Amino acid sequence: MLLGIIGSLALYFQIVVALRLNGRLNRATPIAPIPEEALSKGSVVSRNGTQLPPYNTTYFFNQLIDHTNPSLGTFQQRFWHTYEWFETGPIILFTPGEANAAPYTGYLTNVTINGQIAQQQSGATIVLEHRFYGLSNPVPNLSGKNLKLHTIQQAIDDLEYFANNVVLPMPNGANLSPANAPWVLVGGSYSGALTSWTMVNKPDVFWAGYASSAVVEAILDYWGYFEPIRQFMPANCSADVEAVIAHIDKVFSGNDASAIQVLKDNWGLGAMTHLDDVAGSLRNNLWDWQSLSPTSGPGATFFQFCDALEVKNGVNAPATGWGLDHALTAWGSFWNSTYLDALCDGDDVVDCLGSYDPDSAVYTDIALDNAGRSWTWIVCNEVGFLQEGPPENVPAIVTRLVQPAYDIRQCVLMFSDVFSSSADVPMAAGVANVNEQYTGWNVSIDRLFFANGQRDPWREATVSADGVDVASTDTQPIAIGDGFHCSDLSTASGTVDATILAVQTKALSFMKTWLAEWTPPTSKTTKSKRDVPPVRNSRFFKDTVA
Repeated sequence: MLLGIIGSLALYFQIVVALRLNGRLNRATPIAPIPEEALSKGSVVSRNGTQLPPYNTTYFFNQLIDHTNPSLGTFQQRFWHTYEWFETGPIILFTPGEANAAPYTGYLTNVTINGQIAQQQSGATIVLEHRFYGLSNPVPNLSGKNLKLHTIQQAIDDLEYFANNVVLPMPNGANLSPANAPWVLVGGSYSGALTSWTMVNKPDVFWAGYASSAVVEAILDYWGYFEPIRQFMPANCSADVEAVIAHIDKVFSGNDASAIQVLKDNWGLGAMTHLDDVAGSLRNNLWDWQSLSPTSGPGATFFQFCDALEVKNGVNAPATGWGLDHALTAWGSFWNSTYLDALCDGDDVVDCLGSYDPDSAVYTDIALDNAGRSWTWIVCNEVGFLQEGPPENVPAIVTRLVQPAYDIRQCVLMFSDVFSSSADVPMAAGVANVNEQYTGWNVSIDRLFFANGQRDPWREATVSADGVDVASTDTQPIAIGDGFHCSDLSTASGTVDATILAVQTKALSFMKTWLAEWTPPTSKTTKSKRDVPPVRNSRFFKDTVA
């Protein structure tokens, strides 16, 4: 999915496109990875002047293959670590979630909120690779049958087992479990949700948590993904995109073969026979919003798209846009001049954007270190997050021809060794189970800090979703900046605006207070989970499959 916010915008755009498999499939949901963070320096020196191993030194932990059956043995789970600020402080644990974790060693440093907490509190930082991503795999390949232990609960159990059993490569590293030092769990996007879910499920392990853009509420029909985009994109661009999408849906739902062909040809997609693939492909221009940051300039791909529609002869369109005729021509010109080639890298458009070929490499490649495949398994079985057209009473900036059945069908093609038909895909039951087990929007746990962005397309699955009334308290604060997806994870100069800095400052203040309250546990105690009324917003929660 899974979401540049940190570092180079151009580099981040490349990462997002690569994780969309170069646009070769209208995926059930594009992955939303936490932005990578480049290393700030080559050498690492502790506060007392000791030379420490480089940040990119890889360590291995013997993680249980199956926490319900330890007799199956262990697999090697990769992690990275530094203790450059450590005196007697906390252990800050972070997983990037649905990605190979090797490029995320920058999250050991103080150009991220992780390192800022560690530096302030004299702690140590860890980056842990999630099971079934990168090179942390208990299986030889990613066939559907081999993914049965790739579950949210197993990932939660991994975090607990790691914290309680790891021998950290540092002085006294065998005696820094949660029984001897406070642990802080940090995550963003899916791993931000994992932070919340873990603290609910394992209330005795992590003393505090920081959850950025945390998609805590699993949602099957996640049409709300496009709502923050529609709300915050330029009004003239939104108006013209809505006009084009309404026209596409009307023509594609009719029987005028000539008009249908004209529309397909407008985007260079005349060879495609499945109209839902054609209309669904145009979501790519909206998905580009996910790669924006508060410092993104007019050269960002999303703004290039809007400029192509709204700037005519050097004049900007009014808030109502230029209208359908101009927008159709301008969108097609932008798409055909540069965008389609960048998306498909010269491949045939049917191979690139079609979703009906069961022999496509997207479906058949079961090699390890395929983040898109690993994430799709979680999508199909537990979280949904299918990014579809909205209900009829909501303005549409993406086609309504793409509905959950379109994406659930792709689960069958991706994991044909497990699912025989769409009826076999347990997405609705999985979504309901995740929200019941880990409380979703109803989360109420002590010392958990939520950081969200108004412009985040994943906002509607966070505790800051429209219409979801989750109160910010001193025990579970919710801070909202004017950012995009996980904008607050970076603290590097030039990557944050005043509103995001305020979120980070507030978080550091709470961490200082909470960590000062920690004392070594004398016995097993359970943090209270306060009873609260349900707050789920049915507007974005749909168990039925269209």
